Amino acid sequence: MVEINFLAVIVAAFAAFVASFVWYTVFGKELAKVSMAIAEQKPAPWKMVVAIAQSLVLAIVLAYIIGRTGADDWLDAAWIGVVLWIGLSAMQWVGSVLWEKAPIKMAVIHAGDWLLKLVLISVIVGIWR
Repeated sequence: MVEINFLAVIVAAFAAFVASFVWYTVFGKELAKVSMAIAEQKPAPWKMVVAIAQSLVLAIVLAYIIGRTGADDWLDAAWIGVVLWIGLSAMQWVGSVLWEKAPIKMAVIHAGDWLLKLVLISVIVGIWR
């Protein structure tokens, strides 16, 4: 059984939510230029709750994976985040660009957000076990 530090999970989830908020604050205007889906400037409060829950689930899963791999320092934990990003998030955006004709700029902005979240959460739960 993998021991998970739930305080670290909560802190990591909150940190990822804040980092993502900052990411989209910086790149939001560029994203709005290429995305028809971004009509609203202020998201509904329930969407913010879902985003926090999303970060929480992601942090729990990463804490479990890092615990199972035996990563013993922040660099190993960060590498797990990068590898998962390459294998999962980045590949999903490649598929979206190829098959759904998602604009490349949109894919890069979203993929960058996921890289930031995966590495940040991985480092926090990896060093705070």
